[in-house]
Amino acid sequence: MNPDCKTHYEDIRFIKTITLGSINPNHPLSEESKQQQAALLNRCLNESPKGVIIGKDISIGRYAIGEHELTMEQTTYHIGFPRKPIWLEL
Repeated sequence: MNPDCKTHYEDIRFIKTITLGSINPNHPLSEESKQQQAALLNRCLNESPKGVIIGKDISIGRYAIGEHELTMEQTTYHIGFPRKPIWLEL
């Protein structure tokens, strides 16, 4: 793979899914958990071997609590790599 050109789908050999947010009102994420999720996504996109976003799924949950309505969002990114990063733990 040439570092000067964009990643092609044929070069992708490993896919990591990273979820940001939660749609479960019984287990809301702490601010620290949200930051850890974002840090992992940024690491996947910036460290060697650099990954590329090959897909994104968005889930939305709407809940009625008494007279109030709660909307929660969860985004799952599919990051493709030419090889599995050594620093990535599954």
